[in-house]
Amino acid sequence: MRLKKTKWTLALIISSLIFTGLMLWVKIPTGIAHTQINLGMGWLAVVTAAGGPILGMLVALFGHAVHDLYFIGNAWWSWVIADGLFGLLLGLATQRLKLGQGQLTWAKIWQFNLWQLVDNVIAWMVIAPLGDVLIYGSSSAIVFKQGWYAGLSNFLVIATVGTCGLWLYQKIYQWRQVKDV
Repeated sequence: MRLKKTKWTLALIISSLIFTGLMLWVKIPTGIAHTQINLGMGWLAVVTAAGGPILGMLVALFGHAVHDLYFIGNAWWSWVIADGLFGLLLGLATQRLKLGQGQLTWAKIWQFNLWQLVDNVIAWMVIAPLGDVLIYGSSSAIVFKQGWYAGLSNFLVIATVGTCGLWLYQKIYQWRQVKDV
């Protein structure tokens, strides 16, 4: 039991550092202030498939908070919370579809991308902008525009990079199952 907790804690730390690194150094500006396309969301899809919704939530929370603290000097909590919620929702979808095990079929890929679209809408087009308006008194026009761009870019990153990452994870998982037999 102790070894399992240690592995889970190490997975959390390492995954959060990778998520943060991808958010910090592998990003493309969208032209909208404080909104960029980053590959961290693709990594988060793989993390949730491998570790479940709680790990996904914590990786997104810690990773986004560390990114904000490093990049802008303080955490933008409305977006950090939205990212944590997104990690949780994405993890629930990957868990429900059993993407961490079994075959990765086209039907599962379509269902996963449908669920991640819904999760992106909830987190980035509703929760994050509303949080900005309620917590920081931000202009709703600006933050909802940021939310739409963030949601769309996250959807595209997960649909491409995340799906490829899930495919690779499945191949490794299947190879390990055959090797253990």
